[in-house]
Amino acid sequence: MHKGSVVLIGALAALVPQCFPQVLSPPEILDPAMRALQQKHFPDLKAAALDITSHRYPYRFYLSRKLDLTEQQEQQNDQRSIRFATFQGHTVLQVTGNYFASYSEESMNQNERVKQTYRDVMLPILRATASRLGGETELNAFAIEVAHHVRKKVLGVAVEHLENLALIVPFATAEKIAASTNVDQQMNALLESRVYIDGKPASLWPDPVEEAAPTPAVARVVTPPPPPAVAPPPPPAPVHDLSIAALQQKQISYQGLIDRIVHELDTEAHFVSYAPPVLIGFHGKSYLQLSVTTNLAPSDLGSQYRIAALAFDRHVSHLIRPLLAIAPKDADFDGIVFSSTVSAVSQSVEFFFPLAELRRYADYDLTGQQLINSGLVLINGERVGLELQSAEADIR
Repeated sequence: MHKGSVVLIGALAALVPQCFPQVLSPPEILDPAMRALQQKHFPDLKAAALDITSHRYPYRFYLSRKLDLTEQQEQQNDQRSIRFATFQGHTVLQVTGNYFASYSEESMNQNERVKQTYRDVMLPILRATASRLGGETELNAFAIEVAHHVRKKVLGVAVEHLENLALIVPFATAEKIAASTNVDQQMNALLESRVYIDGKPASLWPDPVEEAAPTPAVARVVTPPPPPAVAPPPPPAPVHDLSIAALQQKQISYQGLIDRIVHELDTEAHFVSYAPPVLIGFHGKSYLQLSVTTNLAPSDLGSQYRIAALAFDRHVSHLIRPLLAIAPKDADFDGIVFSSTVSAVSQSVEFFFPLAELRRYADYDLTGQQLINSGLVLINGERVGLELQSAEADIR
């Protein structure tokens, strides 16, 4: 290839933004309610992310899991920042990012900087997200946090520091913004929201033109209405005695059940002879551990995620219903862990499932992916997120 062509291609590549995923994968969210919302709206969030990243901002803007990064760090950083979360007991859609605008502290006061970043960055984000989540009754607000830069002179020397702006926009206000093209309405919506600067609550004041306006509505909405009443949290679950002695004592009462499981399911389960079923403690809960061997064909092999997904779909999932047909409904343990060793590659995959969710799966109230999301998956001792459909397509 001609040397000039190589230089031209390199220059063009530098102008093309790198393609990073911007939406957090549902299995990575630990809160079951937030994970369920993330799964439900995953296509909507990805479409919103496309709108956000394709928007033309006055200065470079990056979605980011971390704030206060340099632009060079940002280009290599995790940009999956769109996710459902809880804020002060309320469900919010959280979006974070870094905006590489640098405002002069001498020519723009804090109020003006907030409004400029709101117009340039936060407003497009609200339009992209609120327009797609209008029917979600569990969503209370949108939480957008953006870091921008502020410069000033100290003893004649120019210095620059970061300023973190967070905006909590009530759901109804965000819906109005998404549907409106009126600039005054969009700016008044900012005054209906809660504003935090560097983590501290801040109050905005109207511009002089707004103060002269005939309607006093803006003055009335500077302090947002109190959030809706939230039901008190459920009482904490009783603490289990997970000592080795307590688990061994409990296992004595379940030995008849364990022997029956091994006898009736061994042909299908392929129990590991040297690791009989046992009660274990993990993450503050008690599990009945079943060690099994999963046999996959050479054509099934691929990445560790593909192997784990096939171990569940081809083997473990087929054990759940016959196992629950034997297990008592009032069992005094929290869940079941299927410890599968995939013989072809000596890969260990452990599926920790709550007993209640296993019963929902057995009753066809949950999909396999929803069951996976309700529990924990370990591959060779390390916790992972596992999306069955995409993992099984990975034949690396």
